[in-house]
Amino acid sequence: MSIVKLNNQGVKNATAFGSITGLGSMIFIKKLTASSSATLSFVDGSSSVVLDNTYKEYLFTFKNIHPASDGVDFMFNMSIDSGSNYNVTKTTTFFQAYHREDDSGAGLSYEASKDLAQSTAFQPIIPDIGSDNDECAGGTLHLFNPSSTTFSKHFIARGNTVFATPGSSDRYCAGYGNTTSTVDAIQFKMSSGNIDAGDICLYGIA
Repeated sequence: MSIVKLNNQGVKNATAFGSITGLGSMIFIKKLTASSSATLSFVDGSSSVVLDNTYKEYLFTFKNIHPASDGVDFMFNMSIDSGSNYNVTKTTTFFQAYHREDDSGAGLSYEASKDLAQSTAFQPIIPDIGSDNDECAGGTLHLFNPSSTTFSKHFIARGNTVFATPGSSDRYCAGYGNTTSTVDAIQFKMSSGNIDAGDICLYGIA
C-alpha cells in the first residue's frame, strides 16, 4: 500500500511507515518513578539524563501522578545551575475546563491565581489533584530549546486530573523562563506533601 505524505516540501510516497523520513522522532531518555518522593528531578549529565543542545525540544510525560495529600498542585521549576537552585524567573498563563462528577458544575475559565508574573516560584501544572485511591493526574510538558543562550525558554503544559471535589479538570499552562542562560535541570513536586506514586518520562524530539 502506498502512503502519501503532504508537507511544505511537496508530496512524498512511501510503501511502508518506516520509510517515511522527515517526520521527526521521539527519543526516550529517562523515566523516574515516584514512591513517596518529595521531588523528582531531571538534571543534565546525571543518571543518564540528557537535557542539553542534543535536542531543540524536550517532552515530559506524567502518568498516574498520585499525591499523598488531598487537593494539592503538581508543579515544576527550572534550573540554570545543574539543580543547585530551581528558581528561574517565569511569566505564565493558565486556564482550565472542568466538569463535576455529579453534574453540579462545569465551566471554562482563566485561573489568575495559578499564573506567574516575573516570579521565581514553582509553576502549577495540574492543580487540586485528589488523593483517593482511584484519583490521579496525567499530562505533558513541552520545553523548547533549553540550551539557547540567545532566547527565553518557552514551555507548554497540559494535564487532566480527577480533582478533589470530585470531577474532571483539564488544565492548560504556557509561558517562558525569562533567562538567556542554559536551562539544564527540571524539578517536579507537589505544593504540599509527597508525590505518592506515578511516572515521569523524558523524551528528546529529534
